[in-house]
Amino acid sequence: MSGPAGLTWSLRDRSPADLPVLADALGADAVASGAPDAGDAGTGKGVRVCVVDSGVEPDHPLVGPLQGSWAVVKDPVTRELTVRPDTAGDTCGHGTACAGIIRRTAPDCELYSVRVLGERFTGTGDMLIAGLRWAVRQGFDVVNLSLSTTRTRFLEELHAIADDAYFARTAIVASAHNTPVESFPWRFSSVISVGSHQEDDPALHLYNPAPPVEFFAPGQNVRVPWLGGATIRTTGNSFATPYVAGLCARVLSRRPRLTTFQLKSALYLTAANVQVPTTPTPEAPDDAQH
Repeated sequence: MSGPAGLTWSLRDRSPADLPVLADALGADAVASGAPDAGDAGTGKGVRVCVVDSGVEPDHPLVGPLQGSWAVVKDPVTRELTVRPDTAGDTCGHGTACAGIIRRTAPDCELYSVRVLGERFTGTGDMLIAGLRWAVRQGFDVVNLSLSTTRTRFLEELHAIADDAYFARTAIVASAHNTPVESFPWRFSSVISVGSHQEDDPALHLYNPAPPVEFFAPGQNVRVPWLGGATIRTTGNSFATPYVAGLCARVLSRRPRLTTFQLKSALYLTAANVQVPTTPTPEAPDDAQH
């Protein structure tokens, strides 16, 4: 039984044979974020990653070429928001930093940019929503969102976009706020939420057994690309998030059919603090007991 927009409530008119699903195998060995199994697999090749942020500086030596760049623009008369092709690059450096971390983690992924922030990190919740919704509708495999809003009036709309992405197999990797406040969309279970850890290992990610933040990644005193072809050292959950987005791209380049909840399982299974127990050997039955 189907309803509006293809929603399905039951399978009264269909059988399991009518719903074939071709899936990738999932296991710690199959999705490990380390060495690729063949050729270019595991490097992000063929995976489309979109950075929704302040833009990305074109051809920064630590970012490389972008496959596409757009910006959310407000009409001065009608105040309507539209997404248009953009050549202005980055307005404050934040997006370039995130793109560089993704490139370092998944060097062969396809990188795209949607600018929703202006100079000095200015922006609105409406622009964030417009850019994120557009990115989801384009069907990108991974969307890096190192931004959030504390305005609860945007909560419902952001929640709907996050759910749309989840069911469309667009993984939104969202940064938790740097301070313990309520903000969105990282709080939603339909996204992959990320905070930072302070360990020295630049290739270490951890699972958080006490969500809502689900994963921790390197984000303390990390070197990142910045404006003018430069680099800086900086700290924040913003810079842990693109590392996890890059890991998602690497996993998807090996297992392209994984859904977002399977991606979460892959990140969980490969987290440094998750120990998969070995199956104990069954004890031999006692012949004296019947």
